[in-house]
Amino acid sequence: MIEVIVFAEGQTEEQFIKQVVAPVLRHLQVFVKPQLLHTSQMAKGGAVTFDRLKFNARNTLRQHPNAVLSTFLDLYALDTDFPALDEAKKKPDVYARVTCIQDALHDAVVAHVTCRPERFIPHIQPYEFEGLLFSDINTLCTVEPTWAKSAFLLNKARNNADTPEHINDGYETKPSKRLTNALLPKYKKTRHGPLIAERITLATIERECLHFASWMNKLRQLAVPA
Repeated sequence: MIEVIVFAEGQTEEQFIKQVVAPVLRHLQVFVKPQLLHTSQMAKGGAVTFDRLKFNARNTLRQHPNAVLSTFLDLYALDTDFPALDEAKKKPDVYARVTCIQDALHDAVVAHVTCRPERFIPHIQPYEFEGLLFSDINTLCTVEPTWAKSAFLLNKARNNADTPEHINDGYETKPSKRLTNALLPKYKKTRHGPLIAERITLATIERECLHFASWMNKLRQLAVPA
């Protein structure tokens, strides 16, 4: 078996990994466990600085010598101290941007921890978790009885982007803001996010969201051959 610890940005991502991602990997003997980082003495989750990530990565990988570490962090509002962020902003496409940051993050964490390169698999989600929920708007709108009224507006946003992961990082146009503005009752991140993803299914999300799918495939490749 392989243990994979995933540093999650917040409680929504933690529950998404626990309820939706982890179950599909268990049959491969790949056991995924989300972990929130302390942002203060009393709180966990929220903005993750690069220094905090490095500190926790070193401790986690040393305390779990057989585990693999990954991340599930949003590109939107990613802390400015992350490596290669300025270089990534020059890239024309969001997939190129997140790949640039992931590559630099991998090298920096491996050097800081002095671990084997294969023990760290960084993932930066473009632009944020809620982009995944645009993989199937019609299914999303079944979660609350009145949400069907918003299907046309949300489908328009989806159809104007190359993929759900390309729905952008403007404050008023990021995926979570579009959901909050369009839906009544209001979209509640921790309540609705994992539930919507589970109803859409991971198979549909992976089909629509290629960067997320590439992360899932990296986790599947950790499976020990039978």
